[in-house]
Amino acid sequence: MTSQTARLELTLVEIDKPEALNFVLGQSHFIKTVEDVHEAMVNAVPGIRFGLAFCEASGARLVRTSGTDAALVELATRNARAIGAGHSFILFLGEGVFPIHVLPALRAVPEVVGLFCATANPTQVVVAESEQGRGILGVIDGEPPLGVEDESGVAWRKGLLRQIGYKL
Repeated sequence: MTSQTARLELTLVEIDKPEALNFVLGQSHFIKTVEDVHEAMVNAVPGIRFGLAFCEASGARLVRTSGTDAALVELATRNARAIGAGHSFILFLGEGVFPIHVLPALRAVPEVVGLFCATANPTQVVVAESEQGRGILGVIDGEPPLGVEDESGVAWRKGLLRQIGYKL
């Protein structure tokens, strides 16, 4: 029996995107992800603009892409290549589409194993790399809290949700 010492390096990969653009970062398990996520998006939001990139973990190990907007597909591809973690996917949503509109559809895709984040915040992806490959350990989504909401903060939050139509 031989003893081997494995190496592990951690890297922070910053998501490169326009400030207001929302994205979803997840993990799946099969090449069919690309077509099934595409179908889920167009069925969830008629006329949706999006770009999707999926990092294949075996075989040809390509970044597989799809979408309805060439610029968003290119943005997803660039970020997927920077992350480079097998079986990960990144989905950029066009203006006016928010994660709340597509998360139920994404969760229903059989290949989707989990979601790391859904946000428009500045985001860093914590990537581990070994001799075998790369994997996502987690994300740093936005900035830390500055305090705890008071009564006026509660009123603002509830008012905002009603103003944008998410609560009655």
